[in-house]
Amino acid sequence: MMSLLKTYSLRAFCREADGKECVRGFESHPPHMNEGVKVYINKQKNPQKEILLNVREIFFKTIKNCKEKVGWGVVVFADDRFYVAAMKERVHVGFAINGLTKEEIAQFEGSGKTMRHIKIRSLEDINEKKLVKLIKLVKKKAVCKHC
Repeated sequence: MMSLLKTYSLRAFCREADGKECVRGFESHPPHMNEGVKVYINKQKNPQKEILLNVREIFFKTIKNCKEKVGWGVVVFADDRFYVAAMKERVHVGFAINGLTKEEIAQFEGSGKTMRHIKIRSLEDINEKKLVKLIKLVKKKAVCKHC
């Protein structure tokens, strides 16, 4: 038995019979949302909130046993190799770059020494195929202290 907490155009936060909150909406849904992540996402405006939810789902579909938390003031995934951050008019999806070749790093924006990002301005801008490719590349090759 579930009761709806808050509905968005693509998903709904819900409460299951055991009291745990979850996200429903697509064929498969990510595991229960970390409380800090839920707070971070709920305080965002649309379209950033919708983008964050969609990108989060892609991470959980792409990385088995993906872990999430709030770190650096944003949502981080997979031992700090990735982050998603709501900006004023877009969302940044960040990737660890240590261990990648110059050609691989060139696929990202920014000038950070250890992390780079891609920008997503709308739901239509989400290129799932490209995002999955980049996630798999970084998961396989990135070298970081916490990984």
